[in-house]
Amino acid sequence: MGYTIRQVAEMVDLTTYTLRYYEKEGLLPFIERNEHGNRVFKDSDIEWIQLVCCLRDTGMSISEIKDYVNLCIEGDKTTELRRQIILDHKLKVEQKIEKMKQSLVKINKKLKCYNDLTISEETDVCNPNYKTNE
Repeated sequence: MGYTIRQVAEMVDLTTYTLRYYEKEGLLPFIERNEHGNRVFKDSDIEWIQLVCCLRDTGMSISEIKDYVNLCIEGDKTTELRRQIILDHKLKVEQKIEKMKQSLVKINKKLKCYNDLTISEETDVCNPNYKTNE
């Protein structure tokens, strides 16, 4: 089944402009066009776009994705290199997740301070500008 660019944009939560940009940048090299020159997207194209979105959302640059796409175009001889790129990216994402978890602990600690302050109606010890009478 073929989808229009507008349908795909809605499916993957991107603008049509972004899809055109990704195609122009070489991230969507497999998109076919009909006899009128309109893009016709297949289910496999949508899966590919979802992967590109995933890589972008997790911090991979357009340039890095383009390098990955070019390796895909080269075929089976680049399978191991592509696997390594995805593995390296996975490790970076895991590091970011761990850092975010640590940040969440600090945020929750600060939130607890404010919640406790609200309950006890004490002086605002949560404020970093708070000065004790020492």
